[in-house]
Amino acid sequence: MIFTSTFAQTPHGDELKVSCNQCHNPSGWELDIYLMRFNHNKTDFKLEGAHTQTDCKACHETLVFKGTPNQCASCHNDIHSASVGNDCVRCHTSNTWLVDNVPEIHEENGFPLVGSHGSLSCVDCHFSETNLRFDNIGNDCISCHREDFMAAKSPDHTNFSTNCLECHNPVGNGWDSDNIGDHDFFPLTLGHDNLDCKQCHTTGTFSDADPNCVTCHQPDYDGTLNPQHRNIGFSTDCVSCHTTNPGWTPATINHDFFPLTLGHDIQDCTQCHTTSNYSDADPNCVTCHQTDYDNTNNPNHTAAHFPTDCVACHTTNPGWTPAIFDHDGQYFPIDSGKHRGEWNDCVDCHNNANDYSVYNCLNCHEHNNQSKVDNDHSEVNGYVYESSACVTCHPNP
Repeated sequence: MIFTSTFAQTPHGDELKVSCNQCHNPSGWELDIYLMRFNHNKTDFKLEGAHTQTDCKACHETLVFKGTPNQCASCHNDIHSASVGNDCVRCHTSNTWLVDNVPEIHEENGFPLVGSHGSLSCVDCHFSETNLRFDNIGNDCISCHREDFMAAKSPDHTNFSTNCLECHNPVGNGWDSDNIGDHDFFPLTLGHDNLDCKQCHTTGTFSDADPNCVTCHQPDYDGTLNPQHRNIGFSTDCVSCHTTNPGWTPATINHDFFPLTLGHDIQDCTQCHTTSNYSDADPNCVTCHQTDYDNTNNPNHTAAHFPTDCVACHTTNPGWTPAIFDHDGQYFPIDSGKHRGEWNDCVDCHNNANDYSVYNCLNCHEHNNQSKVDNDHSEVNGYVYESSACVTCHPNP
């Protein structure tokens, strides 16, 4: 006798081409999922987690398996009332319906659960007719905190922006002023950092705060005595001299109208500003340095009738050295022309150390040979053998 294998008529449709014994056993047509040899993982829906324990007919309601939908919502009722979409795997796994990655899900949606938001229950923000419905409430702070915004009285927020992040830190755990955020329109640096808002914002409306320093610091300005700001006429714009460093130091005045370089780089203003009114200080050198001028003997400035404009010879270098006297440009060329290298000291020409305005050309020019000089000038009308005559006729020898 010859046995042949033929496919019996199947209730599962013509497209299921597997042997009956992959799912059924000789004892009957009832299915035992623990004895099944059909590999569901080779289909378009891999069985994982709780799905491996599910009765076939729970998903395949008819005996024809072809065309069975594989979307979660096809088998699972949406208890969230379509408030979170129909893709269950965004929050759930095939092992359990419990959700253990709520912070990650929130971050993907653009609202990280940081600060005090991290300890809230879902229903604290997502409240509806059921605790399982999570309607989208928006990522803007005001979506949840409008009542807080309207109830705030210190200060009254009526005219404030509803973007809480402009003033408050989302990582913080409260609305305290030390959590203030972006204050770049008036940077809160150094001494202005961590101040109570009410120290500057003294009215109920924060938008009318005056950014001018003196608005808050008029008492500091009036009470400053070293130097006295009010009587001196200092600017009330504190930033012209001060930073926001606590204690007002260091202070750097913009002294470009009279550069404080080298020897003038001093810290005690009263060394130059000897009166109580700083605005009347005279910028002429001799105002401060008359005593230096009068007491200088090498050379004697007074006797030499040197100018009292110190910058004619000196820089602001301490000690008055090096000093450069422009004798060529202002008086008589001694560092150029025929006199260059012909003298060693001022007294070679200026015999009177007490009066440098007196000079003598005859010390060097033929002092012992008057006849030659006379002969050289025999045809010069009005010739006299005097130093002043030499300079008159020979200003640039």
